[in-house]
This record gives sequence, C-alpha cells and structure tokens, in this order.
Amino acid sequence: MPRNGDLVVDVTGLADELASDRPPTLLDVRWSLGGPPGREDYDAGHVPGAVFVDLDRDLCGPPGPGGRHPLPDPESLQRALRAAGVRRDHPVVVYDGGSGLSASRAWWTLRWAGHRPVRVLDGGYPAWLASGRPVSTSAPAPAPGDIVVRPGSLPVLDAAGAAKLAAGDGVLVDVRAAARYRGETEPIDPVAGHIPGAVNLPITEQLDPDGRFLAADRLRSRFALAGVEPGVPVGAYCGSGVTAAQAVLALHLAGRTDAALYVGSWSEWVTDTTRPVARAERG
Repeated sequence: MPRNGDLVVDVTGLADELASDRPPTLLDVRWSLGGPPGREDYDAGHVPGAVFVDLDRDLCGPPGPGGRHPLPDPESLQRALRAAGVRRDHPVVVYDGGSGLSASRAWWTLRWAGHRPVRVLDGGYPAWLASGRPVSTSAPAPAPGDIVVRPGSLPVLDAAGAAKLAAGDGVLVDVRAAARYRGETEPIDPVAGHIPGAVNLPITEQLDPDGRFLAADRLRSRFALAGVEPGVPVGAYCGSGVTAAQAVLALHLAGRTDAALYVGSWSEWVTDTTRPVARAERG
C-alpha cells in the first residue's frame, strides 16, 4: 500500500525539499473549466521556481469524439514536459488553485506516461499562500528535461471497458455531483444521465472541507460504500476525465493502485447515440 508521502506533499515538506540540494521539478497547473487559462494566475504570483504547464494544451489531446480532455499525443506530451524541465527519475511536484482537480490530472498523466516520482501539493497554491511563504512573478527558464514518455503505465478504460465494469465486471464510480448523475441537470454535456450500472460517489465526499484528501482509512470507508472492496476491479469517470483523475489519486491513497480511469468519461460516452443512458437512480 502506498504511503501518502509518495503521492501528496504538504507545504512544509515541499518548502524543505525546495531548499535542499535536490529540489523537485515544480509544475503550476492552475486551470478552471471554461477558462481563462491559468497562465494569468501564474503570472500574478506562483511558488518560486514553478513552471507553468497548461492542462488543456500540454497535458491533454484536443477535444473531439474522444471527449473534452482525451489522452495526449505521447510525442507532444514529451515535448511539453521536456520544455518544463522534467527529467527522468527526478521528482516532480504539481499544484493548482486549491481544488486538486488539475493537479490530480497532471499527476495521473505523468504516472500514465511512466514517470513515477510525482506528487500533488495538498491544498495547492492557497495552502502555500496561507503559510506566509514567498511567491514569485518571475518565470524560470529551466534546462530542457530528458523524460521519455512511455504511455500505458496506469490502467485506462475505453467506453466498452467502462460499460463492462459497470455491468458487473467490477465497480464503475461516477464522481460527478448527484444531480448530474441522476440526470436532473447537465450544465456542460448535451445529454444528462449516467452509464448504466455505475454508482455515484461525488468527489466532494473524498475530500475535507478545505479540499484536501481524507485520511486513507476514511477514503477506504467511503469507497466501500460504493462497493469498492479488495479484489473487485474498480474504475472512475466524471464529465471529461479531470475530476475522475482526482478520484483515482484518492483510490491510490486508499491502497487501490490498480484503479482505472475512463479518460473520455461522460463527454465521450454521449458522442455515440447508440450507447445507453440511465437516469434518476440514486447512488
């Protein structure tokens, strides 16, 4: 079972590492659904030494039939990460504006690409600010990295795999808000509802009021309510594979390092009108 320190780091731990003789590569991945790009927030102030990486442009493929945040092209991803100074086997810490969403998707993408030493700053940039630590408005020019992207290092579900998991091959967790899961509202995608057989466990139930992850034992208890038990295959989806990446990180914290991400998620599912849609069930 992974230790939390292998997956997340707090502000004190990050500050100590940045002051050491082997500081991690620090990536600022602030992002919000619908924009504007987080670059403006980065330019206004960031953790000293952090390099801005754009979630939409650098860490995901272009939106289309594969969903709003599909897998990136491996060569394009490698170029972006090398430009940000990511080096083979060198630790990386990612942070966002405090929700943990884009940082978790960045964590997942790096792990999927074969880079294991990557962690999320718990609480993100707001936690850094609240600690009274220094900030910078200067964008560093890192030496080019030498990361080699090896896709497939974390399990991925396509639509057929997600359907099989939901139909009884395991547990497919829908981490969107309950009203979206039940099909009562859909503010983003053209069709409301959920994948038949999926169970609803909103991401907010895996976080404390400050947006930080619950302790591992509490996470295991929460996932158990959705039927996630040892030996039962598990996957997660959301609207476009960002929130669900945070759920996969939470599953890793709970000891389920085999958890799969349906990257296309609901935004891909509804592009095919022959795929069934369920509504009004309660998770």
